[in-house]
Amino acid sequence: MPIPPEVTGEEIDPDVRQELMSLPKGLAEDVSRNLVMVAQLIDEDPEKAYGYSRVALRLASRVAAVREAAGFAAYATQKYSEALAEFRAARRMSGGVELWPVMADCERGLGRPERALAMAGEPEVQKLDKAGQVEMRLVAAGARRDMGQLDAAIVTLQSPELASGAVHPWTARLRYAYADALLAAGREQEARDWFGKALEADKDGATDASDRLAELDGIEFVDAFDDSDDDSGEETDGGGDVALDREDRDKG
Repeated sequence: MPIPPEVTGEEIDPDVRQELMSLPKGLAEDVSRNLVMVAQLIDEDPEKAYGYSRVALRLASRVAAVREAAGFAAYATQKYSEALAEFRAARRMSGGVELWPVMADCERGLGRPERALAMAGEPEVQKLDKAGQVEMRLVAAGARRDMGQLDAAIVTLQSPELASGAVHPWTARLRYAYADALLAAGREQEARDWFGKALEADKDGATDASDRLAELDGIEFVDAFDDSDDDSGEETDGGGDVALDREDRDKG
């Protein structure tokens, strides 16, 4: 697969570069450039990222970082069986536990939430850092919801991390998951409060908490240039998307 000439491979994480030093110099450069492409594309074009990960895997399948990157690329394209196999391989090579939560989430993706829950109770969880433990809690709550255990999912998310007013990289997602579970349980006002708290912590737009709040408040976004608006007689200010109160619109 073609790689833009401006991608040199030097952009990769220093720890990954250190792992690649076991390879011949030219090969290490080729692998690192493919890994850079995986990192750059995995969010916006996961299928392309997956393609680059397969190239890196063919070149250096005995490098843990390559197996991990291949796992995340497969995970992003919902190839959960393949992702789980790659994560297991990376874990065997590195001996770390960092991938434990995403491995459990792969079990969910494969329709095996009970296995994800079992992993949430394994000793490996205690070896995770705080971010990893929160991630494991999110996965466990998702597994409970997969199994129809909504109240248990809510309880699973209740934790000192949820109650804390401190904001960490995982705070918005934890609050959002709690709000979503509350809403699914019919606890709408509590859900609204927690979507608001999620939005306060979401500095990078990692969630759609603002949209969920708008939905709960009866706000609907419509395309100002939709031809159907002309037929209805409604006017807009010509500024793209226009927020309309649902009750007012229905009265119109």
